Amino acid sequence: MNQLLRSHANQIIREAIAAVQPDAAVQRALKRMTFSGRVLLVSAGKAAWQMAKAASDALGDRIEKGVVVTKYEHVMGPIANFDCFEAGHPVPDENSFKGTQAALDLVADLKEEDTVLFLLSGGGSALFEKPLVPAAELQDITGQLLACGADITEINTIRKRLSAVKGGRFAQFVWPARVEAVILSDILGDPLDMIASGPACPDSTTAEDAQRIAKKYDLRMSDAARALLAIETPKVLNNVRSQINGSVRELCAAAEKTCTALGYTPILLTDQLCCQAKEAGSFLASILKTHASDNRSLAFIAGGETVVKLVGKGLGGRNQELALAAAAGIANMPNAAVFSVGSDGTDGPTDAAGGYADGDTVRELKAHGLTVDAVLSNNDAYHALEKTGGLIMTGPTGTNVNDVAVALLRSQL
Repeated sequence: MNQLLRSHANQIIREAIAAVQPDAAVQRALKRMTFSGRVLLVSAGKAAWQMAKAASDALGDRIEKGVVVTKYEHVMGPIANFDCFEAGHPVPDENSFKGTQAALDLVADLKEEDTVLFLLSGGGSALFEKPLVPAAELQDITGQLLACGADITEINTIRKRLSAVKGGRFAQFVWPARVEAVILSDILGDPLDMIASGPACPDSTTAEDAQRIAKKYDLRMSDAARALLAIETPKVLNNVRSQINGSVRELCAAAEKTCTALGYTPILLTDQLCCQAKEAGSFLASILKTHASDNRSLAFIAGGETVVKLVGKGLGGRNQELALAAAAGIANMPNAAVFSVGSDGTDGPTDAAGGYADGDTVRELKAHGLTVDAVLSNNDAYHALEKTGGLIMTGPTGTNVNDVAVALLRSQL
């Protein structure tokens, strides 16, 4: 492993994630709000605890009570007057339902002058859920969507119609009280109705869209679930104001800044990356090969969210697959590396945030009797990168604004 490139990767990751912590974003949003009656807080998503803590620090006792629903191991301590729940992601579980019901109980029977401060981040689709179908069926449908290669907008279009709180239905439940929503975006283009499946946003998708997606991926579901796909979601909500205060654009900008400080010329390729992870990794490796003879240090940055089509039975995530796929293309290049990381600190159903590969990775895999193609065909990037020291481990970060991948080329002069 190239220790210099790995140390640079670690620094870029650390400083980029630090730059997109939600504390300042939440506090900026609160300055634009005025409150009259009761103020109750509901925070849902992977960054829910951090966002709730920032609101509590800013408003103190002005918030009467709050409910926080976040991913397992993402609660960093108690918050006064708040009940914190940890729950399943990316597939909802009983704790998702329990935490969501606690939130609904909290905001029931409010008056027009009251306010629900709704703090939302990516992951809320699984964490904030009251299903309209049996829990086991919802979990099965979610698993099918995650395995078939559907993108996040397709997945959430289905999720909205199987839920009592998604697709604007949470805002309907809160009415006539108003909802002040502060949102960290983890979806390309920041579509309000898709982030966490839009619990407090009018839905732009239609029943026809949902039925088409179910047919496209041949989803197995009951007649009752298919009937729900035909029911329209709310298209107008007059009690909600939303502010997006964090996105992948900020993550990419922070990565650019650190790359510059480390002596690289940063080149932002896109903040709209959306393709299969292994294709993105191969593409980034191709870019590095094109510039291999350049006598300068370059950093190619791509933000967004790739997808993985599960065909094997291994363990991994999209960022790990991206890095491993790049390894084949940069094999034996002593001055090249590719890494990809999820800003929330988790990648797929693993404890890693992402993966790192450089010109030595293929050789190191071979020493363990492994090839890139064989590992990817079994979707087992985690165990392969574990053997090469290529796993990126950050732990829960407190934020969630999508992924960033960086291809580094260090001048040998």
